[in-house]
Amino acid sequence: AKPSTRPATRPATKPRPPATEERRYSAPVSAGIGTRYGKPGSSWSSGYHTGVDFPVPTGTSVKAVAGGRIVSAGWGGAYGYQIVLRHDDGRYSQYAHLSALAVRDGQRVTAGQRIGRSGSTGNSSGPHLHFEVRTGPGYGSDIDPLAYLRARGVSL
Repeated sequence: AKPSTRPATRPATKPRPPATEERRYSAPVSAGIGTRYGKPGSSWSSGYHTGVDFPVPTGTSVKAVAGGRIVSAGWGGAYGYQIVLRHDDGRYSQYAHLSALAVRDGQRVTAGQRIGRSGSTGNSSGPHLHFEVRTGPGYGSDIDPLAYLRARGVSL
């Protein structure tokens, strides 16, 4: 029999599903929870703990919890090396006591992107990530960071 000169018919290709939506929120580190938000004590100038601590070894990857723009990345006194990120939703997150910074002021980041490495710089009792969420960029506008992340689907 004479071979067909027509190319073999390909099965119809199914349309690709749309790309999965970019992850909007992420945990800052993979770790258990240490000192919780709001714990009273004289160790903190506000009289209570303004963030949550995640005890992790120095050098652990620290990730942006949301997409946004870096407001500051550098030395923050008692916070040691720290990063402040303005989220796309208008909130701010702070990552403190870092051993290394992987971002610079003004840089755009996405949720889950590594922005630094944990450490024990500044006023710190040992290696951990001190993490805060704020309504404004400065000290004193803190809100419960675990409640903020959990309300956005992050398991902690």
